[in-house]
Amino acid sequence: MTGVGPLEPGEGTRAWDAPDPADAPVPGPRSWRPPRLPDRHRRTVLAAAALAALLAGSGYLYATRERQPPPPAPPFPAQVVDVSYLDPAVTPAGAPPGSFSFAVLVSVDSGPPVTVTRISQPYAGLSVTSEPRPPFRTEAGSARKIVVTMHVTECGIVPENAGLPFLDVTLRNVRAMQVQSFILGPRYAQALTEGLRGACGNDSR
Repeated sequence: MTGVGPLEPGEGTRAWDAPDPADAPVPGPRSWRPPRLPDRHRRTVLAAAALAALLAGSGYLYATRERQPPPPAPPFPAQVVDVSYLDPAVTPAGAPPGSFSFAVLVSVDSGPPVTVTRISQPYAGLSVTSEPRPPFRTEAGSARKIVVTMHVTECGIVPENAGLPFLDVTLRNVRAMQVQSFILGPRYAQALTEGLRGACGNDSR
């Protein structure tokens, strides 16, 4: 052999500084770990999770409230109002000739307040005013005295005897508006008949 150069390893030998592949460590199984988020991203994720939990809880409470039965509807005004005859009343000063008055009591048993928006009667030849003037409101559990004045406008068409007279009263509350006819009984019928006779006593019928 001639020349100068590095010795080459013979068969079954290896260079002293070359690692044996068989001696290399075998990597074991690695457990997975979630990537570590920066603090700013981690705070965003936590805030989103808290908001989702809050919304879920609110939805549960809303669903619970939805399952509760709704409150009952208020009564119709005609179901809780009563109008009754009291007695004859003094005719207001300044009323036209042929006028006469009587008092009634408007009471409300229960429910929301009821407003009387109109008072009328069925006979032709008569008009009606009242004190206080409509509209006026009455609270539940209370009563209000109303002075009703009849004005005879034409004696020839009013009845000589009021057999079963009534008042039409328009009532309103938060539930509805209704027109209710109230029959005020025999004492009112007698008072109305006497008032008509007194207003039309000199009529030539």
